[in-house]
Amino acid sequence: NKAGVKILAGTDSGAGNVPYLFQGSSLHDELDLFVESGLTPMEAIQTATINAAECVGRLDSLGTIEEGKIADLILLNENPLLSIKNTTKINSIFYNGKYFDRSKLDKILNNLEKLAEEI
Repeated sequence: NKAGVKILAGTDSGAGNVPYLFQGSSLHDELDLFVESGLTPMEAIQTATINAAECVGRLDSLGTIEEGKIADLILLNENPLLSIKNTTKINSIFYNGKYFDRSKLDKILNNLEKLAEEI
């Protein structure tokens, strides 16, 4: 990172079936490890946002919050720049044009837990 090489988050890529890797929650762990390794919280967040979009040639539509870009967005209860662990304190999300408040997210998580118990 100090040499100007852009780092990318990878645990949320969906590439392959990696044991004990859970898309979404593993990303929080990865961001935390980046900060423990010396990145600032902003640099860690950029590994999964602007750096990733630039790497795949989609900076025109992804990676930053701007008019005309795809607007998947996570709203947090606390500032992740103060502590990267605050990325886990999710208030609500906008995904694929739909808004999910905390109660809706909790219902989805509860349904997933029930399904997992049945397997």
